[in-house]
This record gives sequence, structure tokens and C-alpha cells, in this order.
Amino acid sequence: MIVEMNKKGQALVEYVLIIALISVIIIGIINTFGGYLKDAITKTSCGIAGQVYEEGASAGEGYCRDEDDGS
Repeated sequence: MIVEMNKKGQALVEYVLIIALISVIIIGIINTFGGYLKDAITKTSCGIAGQVYEEGASAGEGYCRDEDDGS
């Protein structure tokens, strides 16, 4: 009985470590490509709102502006 408990505990720890590793990888991907994802969402929302997408200096800094706005 004690041996079974240790195996279950060991398996649980392994699953937690795998989930933690996957979480760290996903956070790294989001930090790397988050600006590009934000720009893609902003472009889509500009189109829906009838505005023009204006690119920012770097990824993630784009914004919407009115079509008649010259700036």
C-alpha cells in the first residue's frame, strides 16, 4: 500500500513539472510574439470600426485612427 502511494505521488509531481515547463514555454512565446498578436487584433478591430490601422514604431504599438484624420 505504501509503495502505491509513492508511485502516485511521484506521477503527480511529474505531471506538475510537465505543466510548469509547458507554462514557461507558452509565457516565453507570448512575450516574444505578443506584440504581433496585439497588432493583428488591432488591425481587425480597426477594420470593424471603419478606421485605418496605423503602424507603430515597433510590434504592438499600432493603433486605429479615423480615415479623415490626417495625422
